[in-house]
Amino acid sequence: MKKSLPKLMTVILLFIGITANSQNRYLDEVFTDVHVSEIDTFAVNVSIEPMLFGLAPDLLPIECDIYQPIGDTLTNRPVIIVSHTGSFLPPVANGQPTGSIKDSSIVEQCTRWAKKGYVAVAMGNRKGWNPTSTDQNVRTSTLLQAAYRGIQDAKAMVRFVRMTEDALGNPFGIDPTKIVLGGHGTGAYISLGYATLDNAAVELNLPKFIDFSNPSAPAPYVVPYFFGNIDGTDLTFAPDYDTLGNMIPIIDSSGNILGFQVDSTMPLNIPNWPQYSNDINMAFNLGGALADISWLEAGDVPIVSFQCENDPYAPIDTGDVIVPTTGDFVVEVMGSRTVQHYSNQYGNNDVFVNAGFTDVYTTAANINNSGYEGLNVLVTPPPSTNPNAFGEMEEEQGSPWDWWDNVAYDQMFQAVNSAPAGYGAANSILGNPDMSAAKGRTYIDTVQGYLNPRIYVALNLGGVLSVNNVVDYSTNIFPNPAKNNITIENSNFVINSIELYNIAGQLVKSENINSMKSNINVSDLDKGIYILDIKLNKTSIKRKLIVE
Repeated sequence: MKKSLPKLMTVILLFIGITANSQNRYLDEVFTDVHVSEIDTFAVNVSIEPMLFGLAPDLLPIECDIYQPIGDTLTNRPVIIVSHTGSFLPPVANGQPTGSIKDSSIVEQCTRWAKKGYVAVAMGNRKGWNPTSTDQNVRTSTLLQAAYRGIQDAKAMVRFVRMTEDALGNPFGIDPTKIVLGGHGTGAYISLGYATLDNAAVELNLPKFIDFSNPSAPAPYVVPYFFGNIDGTDLTFAPDYDTLGNMIPIIDSSGNILGFQVDSTMPLNIPNWPQYSNDINMAFNLGGALADISWLEAGDVPIVSFQCENDPYAPIDTGDVIVPTTGDFVVEVMGSRTVQHYSNQYGNNDVFVNAGFTDVYTTAANINNSGYEGLNVLVTPPPSTNPNAFGEMEEEQGSPWDWWDNVAYDQMFQAVNSAPAGYGAANSILGNPDMSAAKGRTYIDTVQGYLNPRIYVALNLGGVLSVNNVVDYSTNIFPNPAKNNITIENSNFVINSIELYNIAGQLVKSENINSMKSNINVSDLDKGIYILDIKLNKTSIKRKLIVE
């Protein structure tokens, strides 16, 4: 019994993804310190945020923070851009303590990515919409317009980082061919829209995106002719109106409407860095949704999604977006489970499927994700049935990775809303009970543990550094399950040898290979689950094999 214990422990370690190998860049924190460059203006564009304070729309700068590892000598690092939550409104005004590039969860994730060797960017975006209107058309139109501007801002962000590499001597040491975009909450709506909305003139003309209050003249909520193309690379202006409040058409000699007159004194979009590409390699979503699943199609970038099963503000399947503070309906959207279903069905996530992840985070996610690769459904405790000191009840948790200074938020809430002491703090945690830094970081452990290997694969980072046991980016095993023979091939390295262990930790087969491709006979093995240990390039890859 004592002799078999080491082998059994080896198998256990394989299953939970523990490796004795050295740390690997992009998967492990290989740097200890991070430098943050606070960029107050990566773009300038027209914002309606001043209207929240009774002022006219105005040109405003959009900020970002850029995180880099200290002591790194590489100058071609992949970039991860992340957009914050906040319902396109400032903190407190949005009814939340979050909503900026300084959110604790944003800072935490960007810091971790930089320590792993990435350049991480926390990007801001233009804010402003009218959630308190009693007119559903106003609520819907202004939110969709805010989301549209957010996508334009994200594209400007991507172009900005490329500009720094091309025109400024690459001060942040980026690789312009490897860019990932993601977001939290509202920022995730931006990242999903960015990844899928490519023909706004058509895809924004669905019935749910049109105001039918005047049946004789249905009006799209978002008109690219005025708001700018989805890339935000054209100069556009507000429409001109006649004395009756109707847009003035431009009519040719045959009476055809060619467009509408504009007010050249009122721009609605300013192009930023239009000469650079908007391309990204991958998108991720923490607690967001897609405005319409018809936007997603074959050929879109791979997507990874995280969501709580009963997120009150973003449905995991198809459901309604509501105003966080009033509960009023805004628009129907499609959540993470639907997004991942179609991403897999269209083959967009094949890069993840083919990687064959067997780590602990993947194993845990697969229990609740309906078999959809790239989906991690977070299970949170049910809400308490006991009211707080102000008689309000807990909600389902939607973003358990967030945390904040509750004392500071309560003081801001009191000042802005003339609320009694303690109300802001009590209200802020209704959707995130037991809010703490330790709790938030634990959820971020799960998010990054599942997400980072998929970024590694999507960006093809294995060609730069050694293979990590957790991530099998270049080895293919087929068929799996198998009955008679399997083929093992590696696109980057010679396979030195293989060892095959049964579930009890016993070595049942070993072969020398010394080739990048080999056929292995498994017909002599009993049916069951095996662990295949593939030795190559001074490291090894562990894969699960099923023999039928």
